[in-house]
Amino acid sequence: MSFFIPNAHAQVGAPAGDGLTSLLLIGGMFVLMYFMIIRPQRKRQKEHQALIQNVGKGDEVVTNGGVLGKVVKVDENYMVIEVANNVELKLQKIALHAVLPKGTIKAI
Repeated sequence: MSFFIPNAHAQVGAPAGDGLTSLLLIGGMFVLMYFMIIRPQRKRQKEHQALIQNVGKGDEVVTNGGVLGKVVKVDENYMVIEVANNVELKLQKIALHAVLPKGTIKAI
């Protein structure tokens, strides 16, 4: 029978401090993940939220889809941007990517 199943050998016990070391390593990994992933993402969310709240009539903006336009009207959740003469688009404010400096659209 030992041909198919090898003999099992007893394992030597782990050192006494090994459990604490493993716990500290896992805790350190969570702290590292927080500072590398979670914290920067929350910072970006706060910046985007501030951008959305501060957009106003007359601002030149670019959306997530790459559409350039000038804000004509702003509601609580929506904004209307003029992308060409007499062409207006109504978009959700969360689709806003960036506010451009004044005169950017004319320069293009």
